[in-house]
Amino acid sequence: MSEIDDHLAAQAFRRLVDHLRMRTDVQNVDLMGMAGFCRNCLADWLSEASEGALTRDQAREAIYGAPQSEWKARHQREATPEQMARMNESVALNEKLRAERDARLDEALEESFPASDPPAVD
Repeated sequence: MSEIDDHLAAQAFRRLVDHLRMRTDVQNVDLMGMAGFCRNCLADWLSEASEGALTRDQAREAIYGAPQSEWKARHQREATPEQMARMNESVALNEKLRAERDARLDEALEESFPASDPPAVD
């Protein structure tokens, strides 16, 4: 993703967060089922990117615009069995795609750095 300027990426990220805050009618379970990520995922990525500067709860509050527990009490509905099934299928697809990507990266790394015989030990 190096072709996207950091300043532009930050603006787009802020707009995405604003959009998700505005669309409280869209449930996380539906985001997971259709897109393979949700507000919690975005917050977890933010926390990870902060390298410890933001806890998971702080990152979730930054994404939700309120403590997650407050947001859930106001906006989250009980997930239906159909929503849960779609979400579980999407999570499985994420895992499959991630494993395929990692395998391609491992293969490319092996091809770019061929192993040599270790030095002999006397």
